[in-house]
Amino acid sequence: MSDPAIRVENLGKRYQIATRASDYKTLREAVMNVAKSPFRTLRKLSRRVPDSEEIWALRGVTLEVQPGQVVGVIGRNGAGKSTLLKILSRITKPATGRVEIRGRVGSLLEVGTGFHPELTGRENIFFNGAVLGMSRAEIKTKFDEIVAFSGVENFLDTPLKRYSSGMMVRLAFAVAAHLEPEILLADEVLAVGDAGFQKKCIGRMSEVARSGRTVLFVSHDMAAVESLCEHCFLFEKGKLVQAGDTHEVLARYHKLVSEADSAQTSLLSHAGRTKGSQRLMTRVSLLSDYNAPVSTLPMGSSVSVRVDFSSKARPIRPALGVVLKTTLGAPILAVNNRLIPGYRFASYLHEGAITCHLGGLPLMPGTYVLDLSLGDEDQDLDVVGEAITFEITPADIFGSGKLPTAGPIYWPATWSLQNGNGSQPVSRGPGN
Repeated sequence: MSDPAIRVENLGKRYQIATRASDYKTLREAVMNVAKSPFRTLRKLSRRVPDSEEIWALRGVTLEVQPGQVVGVIGRNGAGKSTLLKILSRITKPATGRVEIRGRVGSLLEVGTGFHPELTGRENIFFNGAVLGMSRAEIKTKFDEIVAFSGVENFLDTPLKRYSSGMMVRLAFAVAAHLEPEILLADEVLAVGDAGFQKKCIGRMSEVARSGRTVLFVSHDMAAVESLCEHCFLFEKGKLVQAGDTHEVLARYHKLVSEADSAQTSLLSHAGRTKGSQRLMTRVSLLSDYNAPVSTLPMGSSVSVRVDFSSKARPIRPALGVVLKTTLGAPILAVNNRLIPGYRFASYLHEGAITCHLGGLPLMPGTYVLDLSLGDEDQDLDVVGEAITFEITPADIFGSGKLPTAGPIYWPATWSLQNGNGSQPVSRGPGN
C-alpha cells in the first residue's frame, strides 16, 4: 500500500475566547474607588475571573487520506471542518499534533481571496491565479477556459469594482476551479452564484473527483457529498467521530443532527406571532412515525405536527392550520382540520394538544418552514409565522439510485405505453 497523501496525528487547535468586557476606568475613578471602599476593592481583586477561556476547535484528530481518494468532511457548524482545512493549507498552525502532506496542495477555502477591485477582470485572473499558486505559464494556458467558464467575457477589461457580486463570484470560482494540484482542499465552494452556475460548479468538481487527484471536500450539501465522495469524515465538537463509507457516515450524521437539533419550539413568546393574536399556542413539536421528536427527515418520510395550546379565557373547539413553505416564503401546501369533514372536533377545551399528521411528504431535499394558526370553528385566534423549520435530506426514494432533478416536490407518477395505433397497451409500468 502506498504512503498516504495526507496523514494527521493527534491534531489539535486551541483558541482563546474573551469572556467579559474590559472594565475601563480613569485613574481618578480608580483612586476614588480604593479610597471610598478599600475592602470591597480588595475582595473584587481576590475574586477576579479570567478574561478569556480556551476553546478547542479540534482535539485529538487522527486520520489518513490515500492518494486519489475523494473524501467528504461533514459535520454541523462549529464542528472543526474548516479549521482542519486551514491547518492543512498552512493558513494557521496547530496547537498539538503533526501533519504530513505528500504532493502539491491547492485550496479553495474562501472564493474571491486575492482579488483587487481596481484591477480589471483580465488582470485579476493573473493576480488571483498567482495567489492560489499557479504559475503565469499555467494561467496563460488555461486563460480561455477560465473566461469561458466564468461567463464574463464581455467585461474582461472592466475594473472589478464595477462587477456585480455574482459576476465576481463566478470569476473567482472559475480561476480556483482550474487549479491542478495533486491535493485539492475545498470548503463550501459549490454554494456560489445562481442555480445555473452552481450546476456548472458541481460538474467541474465531478471532473476533479474523477481525475485521480486527492480531494478533501467540506460541504453542508449532503447530496453533493453523496455524489462526489466515496469516503467521509464526520466531525462533532472538534473530534473525528466516524470515518468510512459515505452512506454509513451520512446516516450517522443525520442521526446526530436529528438528536441535537430542536424539534420542539416554545411559542409563548415567538417573534413570528401576528399582531393581535391571542397567545393560545404554547409549543410546537415535530414527531416521527415512532412518536420521537425529529427535525431532519429523509425524502418520503411522514411527520406529525403537534401543537400544545392553552385558552384560559374560554374553551375552544380547536382548529389547527398548517402552511408548509420554502425558506423563501413560497407556499407549498396548506391544511386545516376546519375544512375537512370528520375532523371538526366536537370537544371544547381550555387546554390540550392537537396534531396534524402529514404522510409521505413528497418534498425535495432542503429546509422548510411551517406557519401555524389555531382557532375555533369560525376563525383563527392565534397565528405564528415561521413557527418551526425542518430539513429534508436526500434518499433513494424510487429505488433507482437517482434523485428527482427539479422543483420543490417530487411525484410518484405512473406510466403506460401503447403501440402505434393506440389500441393496445404494451406496458402499464411495474407489475402490469
